Amino acid sequence: MRDVAIVGVGQTPVNEYWDRGLRSLSGEAIGLAMADANMESVDALYVGNGYGASVSSQAHIGALIADFAGLAGIEAFSFEAGDASGAAALRSGYLAVASGLVDSVLVLGVEKLTDTVAAERVRARNVSIDADYETIHGASITALAAMLMRRYMHEYGLDLSAFEGFSLNAHHNGSLNPNAMYRNRLKAGAFAKAPMISDPVSLFDSAPDADGAAAVILTSTERALDRVAKPIQIVGSAAATDIFALHDRKDPLFLAAVALSTQKAFQQADLTPDAVDLFELHDAYTILAALSLEAAGYAERGTGWQLATNGGEAIALTGKLPLSTWGGLKSRGNPAGATGVYQAVEATLQLRGEAGANQVANAQVALIQNLGGLASTAITHLLQVI
Repeated sequence: MRDVAIVGVGQTPVNEYWDRGLRSLSGEAIGLAMADANMESVDALYVGNGYGASVSSQAHIGALIADFAGLAGIEAFSFEAGDASGAAALRSGYLAVASGLVDSVLVLGVEKLTDTVAAERVRARNVSIDADYETIHGASITALAAMLMRRYMHEYGLDLSAFEGFSLNAHHNGSLNPNAMYRNRLKAGAFAKAPMISDPVSLFDSAPDADGAAAVILTSTERALDRVAKPIQIVGSAAATDIFALHDRKDPLFLAAVALSTQKAFQQADLTPDAVDLFELHDAYTILAALSLEAAGYAERGTGWQLATNGGEAIALTGKLPLSTWGGLKSRGNPAGATGVYQAVEATLQLRGEAGANQVANAQVALIQNLGGLASTAITHLLQVI
């Protein structure tokens, strides 16, 4: 097995692109990543996309993007794992380079969610949950997250304001990120008063669906050291699944896939949670942030929310464990199947020391984690300065 490093990154701003499609967004991100790596070609293209078929009426996206980007002839595939599709593509690219069978891989995450609205978008996104036993009864991802949050609040005697710090922190960091979809800061006290989407999940609790594309270029660490000044090594990569439907889990308040994938990634990297300087987690809903912190080993059961108290002081850019350092899904926006690659781009910039106003001081190790469904899939990577 070879060591694997990131040598190039690129991203489009996350937004609503009514006048651009999958090709256009992908081409921009790919061009930026290629220029960053000073490369003109790669051996393979792996694309993370969750909803191309249900939203954009487009499958077979790997070959589509390879053709548009002038890469026709290389192997190109798309990977689908709901909102974890980007991390699935990243892990597949990592495995390909580590195996020695491929020397360079362009990993792309791309999504166009805003081409559909209201009920049509809910139906399109619902393909990530159980069609036979959840969506048939009217459930949606947001409704299931609301049930999870309500149960957590009941079990631990909390009110909605306990989760406010996660959104305050995300929007503060997003306000500094020129690529974020929403750069507004939230006022303390506004979180619990926001309009409800699916009680208790509110407008300020749920990440906005968005469009965007992000890309990273992987190669062996040996080659990377000769190519760029500051390659970033992927020192841990792991994936796991949980019981698919929320109602079938023996303990729905424990994200088993998060725990397993995190443990495997730390074991591979020979690191402990204390070594992490920043954590880009999957904060599509604040309940997922709290539960992920608990499952990843940063908080005891029922206490993950406490890291967000005092306005999110402990999770701020200068805090003990910086979270969502570019705004996370909540403020940067949630481009679904592209999210995992955005996380890799953002973590790479942090570790290079190129994060500008969003910089975490002296960052050496980053943990990134992408979830599909209600953590039915969890894919975790650890990145480290060489």
